[in-house]
Amino acid sequence: MLQSLHIRNLALLEEVALDFEPGFTVVTGETGAGKSILLGALSLLAGERADKSIIRHGATACEVEASLFFKDPRRIDGVLESLGLPSTEEGVLLLKRSVPREKAPKLMVNGSLATLAAFQALGECWIDFHGPSEPRRLLKETCQLELLDLFSRSGEVLDSYREKYRVWRSKVGERDRVLAEARLSPEQIQYLRNQLAQLDSLDLSVEAVEALERDHHRLSRSQEITELAAHIATGLSDEDGVGQRISALVREGKMLESIDPSTRVLVERLAAASVEVGELSGEFERLAQELSFEPEEIEAVTIRMNAWLDAKRKHGGDISAVIAARDELRRRLDVQGDLEGAMAKLESEIEDSRSAARMEATELRRLREKGARELSKIAAREIAGLGFKKADFLAKLVPQEDLGPDGDCRVEFLFSPNVGEAPLPLNRIASSGELARVMLALKAVLADLDAVPVLVFDEVDANVGGEIGRVVGEKMASIGRSHQVVCVTHLPQVAARGSFHLVVNKDQSSERAVVSIAPIEANRKARVSELARMLGDRSAKSALAHAEELLRGRS
Repeated sequence: MLQSLHIRNLALLEEVALDFEPGFTVVTGETGAGKSILLGALSLLAGERADKSIIRHGATACEVEASLFFKDPRRIDGVLESLGLPSTEEGVLLLKRSVPREKAPKLMVNGSLATLAAFQALGECWIDFHGPSEPRRLLKETCQLELLDLFSRSGEVLDSYREKYRVWRSKVGERDRVLAEARLSPEQIQYLRNQLAQLDSLDLSVEAVEALERDHHRLSRSQEITELAAHIATGLSDEDGVGQRISALVREGKMLESIDPSTRVLVERLAAASVEVGELSGEFERLAQELSFEPEEIEAVTIRMNAWLDAKRKHGGDISAVIAARDELRRRLDVQGDLEGAMAKLESEIEDSRSAARMEATELRRLREKGARELSKIAAREIAGLGFKKADFLAKLVPQEDLGPDGDCRVEFLFSPNVGEAPLPLNRIASSGELARVMLALKAVLADLDAVPVLVFDEVDANVGGEIGRVVGEKMASIGRSHQVVCVTHLPQVAARGSFHLVVNKDQSSERAVVSIAPIEANRKARVSELARMLGDRSAKSALAHAEELLRGRS
């Protein structure tokens, strides 16, 4: 759950620190007062992209930070681990996001730098937004199927089916690719054989290629290397060379040692240097002789090197790419050699994988059929409580001819708002207000199954009112028993049901407009006044009396 929220310099809001409690929190205020600022802050923490225009005029940056508590942190800790971020401490997750005007944005999770993608991944675990357009999602089959699968608890079976479906479709794709490649002419086959023979003539190992490149380099500069080695050997061994000169110095050193025995160590080192020079002279002489290559040897290395360079040019810039090309050529030729056998094997694998997917789809459909029957009954009862006394709701499975990414069936939500009318698909019957109530009823049904702890509703009650508004408030409060609910509302009937009440005000008395957000649930007079304002007139006795009545009805 959301424990605290600190906002600085966001839009017209200078600074506010808010504490939250479990249950149902309502957010009210005049139209245009800035209620969207609170939702904007939560959206930033959920990973929504932002631009510099959100920064309060005159400020260098805006910041939003929050503390969240998870009673069971295993899921969120698993996500944090996968992102390479610190785990929660005693179930507490700390989020902070800064949007500077001149610098790059800064995002922090539990004190460590994070990315926007990390915020988005974490946001999916802790918050779910339901805006004014949310009920329209009910018109999409994907949304309807998602809700049914959640209610049916068929997630594991769906995941298993999707994996088997993926295997089946990959086998079908492999067969189609083989068929497309299999129709090769004799000329194409001979060309592939020639290409493979050229690659097979090469020793395609890292060690062999490195040795070839090294030998070719030495061959290409052998004359230069021979001349330099011979010159060095001569410089070490000639009469005027280093060797003769150091030998003379050794003799003088012996004389020095006889005069002063303490110089013995130095003279021994000088003698060792003389020996080392002699050995170096011999090694450079041998190097000069070894690099005297025969013409046949030079030609053989040159041919191999040219073949290797040609292979790299045709098939890729490194040895792994050339090896992959060789293996692919061999596979294509192998298919040609036993095309019928290869196709028979693939067809058998396709049939086996399709049967496995079909069995899993059957189990998935069984769970959905059971869930659809239960959801239809429970949702119809919930919808009836929202003012549709004679309404009907039906979750109907529609079989598909073949397997698809989500199984062998789809679902249609059918609805009839009036007695005597046959249920029809939502997109053919439901108004925006009806859709809002159907969505709210389904959310109430699915609340206990939804693992996301924080639900934010932004004016989803905009198209209902009167007595139904009270029922909507009761539903929100009901959802608040299993989730932390934050609802922006213009309905006093809904606002009165909140256990916690935040009021957003915009002060335009000075040169700059300033938005403030404050809790008022502890101040009954302030809360009655706010509800009276929502009813039409905070100074009218009738509105104040009605507001008192609404609050009494909550308790």
